[in-house]
Amino acid sequence: MGRENQTVVTEFILAGFSHFADLQVMLFLLFSLMYLVTLMGNVIIITTIRLNRSLHIPMYFFLSILSSSEICYSLAIIPNMLANLLREKKTISFTGCATQMFLFLGFACTNCMLLAVMGYDRYVSICKPLRYQILMNPRLCTKMVACSATTGFLFSTSETIIIFTLPFCGPNKIKHFFCDLAPLLELACGRNYIGEIVIFIISFLVVFCSFLFILLSYFLIVNTVLKIPTTAGKHKAFSTCASHLIVVVVHFGCASIIYLRPKSRYMLDEDTFISVSYTMVTPLLNPLVYSLRNKDVQIALKKSLGKSSCTQRM
Repeated sequence: MGRENQTVVTEFILAGFSHFADLQVMLFLLFSLMYLVTLMGNVIIITTIRLNRSLHIPMYFFLSILSSSEICYSLAIIPNMLANLLREKKTISFTGCATQMFLFLGFACTNCMLLAVMGYDRYVSICKPLRYQILMNPRLCTKMVACSATTGFLFSTSETIIIFTLPFCGPNKIKHFFCDLAPLLELACGRNYIGEIVIFIISFLVVFCSFLFILLSYFLIVNTVLKIPTTAGKHKAFSTCASHLIVVVVHFGCASIIYLRPKSRYMLDEDTFISVSYTMVTPLLNPLVYSLRNKDVQIALKKSLGKSSCTQRM
């Protein structure tokens, strides 16, 4: 009997925007525009970095990887969310839900660790400039990216297995617009206390420890910058970190609110709003911040645009 109950649920209903029935079309248009800008912005960042040799340094290598990861991260959630805004039957299969969670968590964890790696890169660049090329060599940079992705997807695999080995034996309405941890834990008709502790520990390690590592990097950066005698020198050093800091604050702020809190504090409306922030706004913020605030990227973009206009004239 217990085994039959565990196989009853074959699909889930995603009820994330059900409270906004009159705004479905408007939300579809708004989110579609944001998604297109996100895709175009991140593709432009990746292309600009690849085509301009002046940007072939570790900082922009990590930025291009982050942009690639952001594209994949949003692809795991947004297309299905947009389709559901126009569909009457807002369902996702059991396997599709597990796949979505695996991909979303994998790229989310990877992004957290990539931001930590980028913080370390800024620390080496500012605090140890003479050894920067030796310490941040291409081989090490590639290993750091591979380690971030491997660790991120190992964590994602563990969390997905814990969630989808729980019994789902009745209600199948997920109070969210995608398959996330908290709403699925709430939906399960059984508890795995050890599994929930493991999920919290993984979330803590990824979010808090990555953020703590970034804070340590910036503490050492500030300590070094304050020793620079000229105001112009201090401003130049801080300006190289500003874009990264803005993305870090938004990314880790939203992630900590969602994942580092008790299960009992899950609320549909609040969490839907916060989830929109980290699934749509953060990937959109990345190219906007780095293109608007970063002079190197701006110059490279102008050069690329200038070359393309010259080619068209010829």
